[in-house]
Amino acid sequence: MKIYTKTGDKGTTALFGGTRVPKHHIRIESYGTVDELNSYIGMVRSQPEIDPRSKEILIHIQDKLFTLGAILATDPKKAVLKSGKERLNIPRIQEEDVELLENEIDRMNADLPPITHFVLPGGNTIVAFCHISRCVCRRAERITTHLAEDEEVDQTVIQYLNRLSDYLFVLARKLTHSTQAEEIKWIPEKL
Repeated sequence: MKIYTKTGDKGTTALFGGTRVPKHHIRIESYGTVDELNSYIGMVRSQPEIDPRSKEILIHIQDKLFTLGAILATDPKKAVLKSGKERLNIPRIQEEDVELLENEIDRMNADLPPITHFVLPGGNTIVAFCHISRCVCRRAERITTHLAEDEEVDQTVIQYLNRLSDYLFVLARKLTHSTQAEEIKWIPEKL
């Protein structure tokens, strides 16, 4: 497989199904941001402070983000034949995928002190990478919900992104505590 095809040299790209759209199309922005998120999560996963369970979950999440990207990269008009049968063999994000994130959030939260304030992102490198990942995830969610205003988007995709940002926040808190980094509360200045 050649890395360069030259088919995008005029500023368009092909979705799964063959439809060509401008490279700045919101659908491209949505799955491009998911790809960026996947790379940041890979950076979190690659840090030496990450525990084996979190590493396993992050690999699972990265796999699901590839699935999610494939869903977003598919022209919904060409994904299903007139007979109703799926034309492209693309897996789906399932409710169980969202539930896994919820279960992991609950498991990590059980060992953390209650949160009473917003916290400033940071503390050490791995915690900062988690917060960056969380922010990119929120951006992916915003772009995908914008896409959903005009085109069909599976609601489980949006739900997964929403829950994933929560997971990344709790993972950042867990890593703050396991690495003994300082969690600085944001306390607004009084006027």
